[in-house]
Amino acid sequence: MSVSEPLQLPVTHLSGIGSQSASRLEKLGIHTLQDLLFHLPLRYQDRSRVTPISQLVVGSSALVCGKVEFIDSIQRGRASVICRIADDSGSLSLRFFHFSVQQAQSLKPGTLVGCYGEIRYGYAGLEMAHPDYKLIQSPEQLTEATLTPIYPLTEGLPQTTLRKAIKQALSLCLDKAKVTDWLPVSLLQKHRYPSLNEALSTLHSPPAHLSADNFSSGNLPALKRLAFEELLAHHLALLQGKLHYKVWQAPAFKLNPAIKQQFIENLPFQLTNAQQRVLHEIEADCAQAQPMLRLVQGDVGSGKTVVAAITALTAIDNGFQVAVMAPTELLAEQHFRNFSAWFADSPIKVAFLSGQIKGKTRQATLESLADGSAGIVIGTHALFQDSVQFQNLGLIIIDEQHRFGVHQRQALREKGQLNGLRPHQLIMTATPIPRTLAMLNYSDLDISIIDELPPGRKAVVTSVISSERRPEVIAKLANWAAEGKQAYWVCTLIEESEVLQCEAAEKTAALLAEALPSVRVGLVHGRMKASEKDAVMQAFKNQQADLLVATTVIEVGVDVPNANLMVIENPERLGLSQLHQLRGRVGRGSQDSFCLLLYQTPLSQFGKQRLTILKESNDGFVIAEKDLELRGPGEVMGTRQTGQLQFKIADLERDTSLLDLIPDAAQQLYQQHPENIKPLIERWIGNTKHSYQEIA
Repeated sequence: MSVSEPLQLPVTHLSGIGSQSASRLEKLGIHTLQDLLFHLPLRYQDRSRVTPISQLVVGSSALVCGKVEFIDSIQRGRASVICRIADDSGSLSLRFFHFSVQQAQSLKPGTLVGCYGEIRYGYAGLEMAHPDYKLIQSPEQLTEATLTPIYPLTEGLPQTTLRKAIKQALSLCLDKAKVTDWLPVSLLQKHRYPSLNEALSTLHSPPAHLSADNFSSGNLPALKRLAFEELLAHHLALLQGKLHYKVWQAPAFKLNPAIKQQFIENLPFQLTNAQQRVLHEIEADCAQAQPMLRLVQGDVGSGKTVVAAITALTAIDNGFQVAVMAPTELLAEQHFRNFSAWFADSPIKVAFLSGQIKGKTRQATLESLADGSAGIVIGTHALFQDSVQFQNLGLIIIDEQHRFGVHQRQALREKGQLNGLRPHQLIMTATPIPRTLAMLNYSDLDISIIDELPPGRKAVVTSVISSERRPEVIAKLANWAAEGKQAYWVCTLIEESEVLQCEAAEKTAALLAEALPSVRVGLVHGRMKASEKDAVMQAFKNQQADLLVATTVIEVGVDVPNANLMVIENPERLGLSQLHQLRGRVGRGSQDSFCLLLYQTPLSQFGKQRLTILKESNDGFVIAEKDLELRGPGEVMGTRQTGQLQFKIADLERDTSLLDLIPDAAQQLYQQHPENIKPLIERWIGNTKHSYQEIA
């Protein structure tokens, strides 16, 4: 048997793993013994000692031993079984919502029971809900010498089955063979990391001297080493995707300075130094025969869109078409209005395409793209449908890229494959990304930052106000409208339901219209038809409405210079970066602008801390870094909800300090051990590695 052979054995080779268990393990991505070794614990339970019932602490987990005093079924509310156990110090209830007759019969009075679970308050004192329990003869049967690992599971697969399988895999693979270590010895020595075999053994079978705190703190060398290796694998996968994309050919654009200068001189504003710097970076990319992959970060109002328009002009001047994709109809329509205005005096045709465009209008737009008469098309995800064909797509501009799925971006990019050429890609975001997260999430992209606002833009004055002062705020709106000024009222809900958010906005609009009879109130939300939203927004922009009540649909894309006051209800429910983006809808003109954060009482200390950051800073990058510190990377990037990043062992909040070490380590592997890169990525990312190439 070769050294690597045990690692590739199927899980059915193990005792206790039949076809049914194997199919359940497959759902976790586990097919071989090596997969089992890298299925790492989420956390650990300390079952090394029995805790007297009188010493139990609510919210903690503990191992308890006691005799059954009685068992009873409860039929009121949700049916459950309650089993009361007691030791010499006190009593504890065990509650089961899912139970069998056999279970209930086995827990008869006088039976000695050992159980492990989280302590909480119940109807009759302390209780455990669905504890891990067993019937025993003596307390000595309960305790375990080391920490008990808790693994990620799938339906129908118990911890006991997984632990037994991993124990066998460890014996076969680590005792009789060695798992290949793809990290060079020099790198391990530099960071004082243990070998891979030692690290795996420590995490699956913790030595007796280690406590749960050793693992939760993240300072354990074995844990650090594997977290580091996993983060490195993700970083390398993104870089591989970038290299994979860069080997393709792209049209090399030649810049015509005269045409560019004429376009800039016709703009109603001057470009900032930051915009000009970013334009030079983009132009240098587009002059190459390899596809550009560049992310432009810029705060709200920093002028990313005009940079995109000037880049589009260069592509068209070189005989290529441009596609601009936005995540929402509202933002796409805003871009369409801006591009149409900027190119109004040129022969360049700007088309619009969304799911709402039907019939003859849609057919005419499709034909103009296919025959090349439309130089620029702006739209939503409708741009990458099969019916859309381009004559010569050379540049793709994607706004708020993180809102699109990997496959959606891939589908649009493939529209540009013509005669072996791929389009250049320019990605824009108004969501400032903290440096450490950009390093991990966007290492497949070159990054430019527009870190300067146009001259004349004033910082928005932000106030944090209790909802108890709502009548004062409403009175301020009446005075505001009487002076010919406009305002936004943004409704937020913690629920994911768009229906509920829209209902809240409708109700708020009705109440405000009743309280402010002299104020013209408009309403816009996500469930309105595009034509309805457009009509409301145009009316607001034309000053035919004084107050616009909206959901967070106006987070991006709305530009009304006369609207200089925004009220945000329940701001404590949103992330700081999202609040900052909403606030960016005001302050578009030269007048003083204000944002009122109308929070619900009582506001937690954490909530006060967050809103104070927003009150004291108008710098999106500072706010994003603070948001990262307070809420953690998963919340800031949206990964808790979208699952963009799935780690087996790394924890972005705990392991942020490791991210700074990753680029140098990746460089070392590329220069000295390039043959290790592919197996390292496959070990940690496996079949999902293709997603990183598709991002490119």
